[in-house]
Amino acid sequence: MKIAVYGASGMVGSRIVAEAVSRGHEVAGVTRSGGELPADVRAVQANAGDIASAKELAAESDALVAAIGPSRTGGDHQDYLDAIDNLIAAVQGTATRLIVVGGAGSLVVNGNRVVDSPDFPAEYKNESLTVSQALENLRASDVNWTMLSPAFVIAPGERTGVFRLGQDEPIGEHISAEDYAVALVNELEQPAHNKQRFTLGY
Repeated sequence: MKIAVYGASGMVGSRIVAEAVSRGHEVAGVTRSGGELPADVRAVQANAGDIASAKELAAESDALVAAIGPSRTGGDHQDYLDAIDNLIAAVQGTATRLIVVGGAGSLVVNGNRVVDSPDFPAEYKNESLTVSQALENLRASDVNWTMLSPAFVIAPGERTGVFRLGQDEPIGEHISAEDYAVALVNELEQPAHNKQRFTLGY
């Protein structure tokens, strides 16, 4: 399978790249800097907001993976939403899947989004609201998309391959970035959540 990963040098993106390569997939690692990536990964310097390069990658890939997120430094995050919309446009009319790394804030408890709860951490609220909007943009599209939202805490850790999956409600409190990558590549290999968001945790 040919997979293009945006944000390939990030905490989550680098692990998705490593997991996909370990399973024999052909991976293009897309970064804004074109920085160094593992030798068995094709490095591509591009921005998710560039429609020309996104369409080119979509045409030659079985899936585009958006392992990017809105900045926590403030701003209106419109650049992130524009990037997701751009990737939606890039796969429009193709068989290429769009897989988006989501966040836990858009998960739902008792019919209410986690981000809307009064005790949701203020420092993550804007970021979570933005990713929640990206999910709505995906749902409004007619492309073959999937969003994978992690548990509340995702951090580097052990690759166990053992975790639980859920749909819209939180599953567990944490997940390692390594096991998140396992679940995402599993979904690429055996699609089970076309045009859906799902989640995982321990």
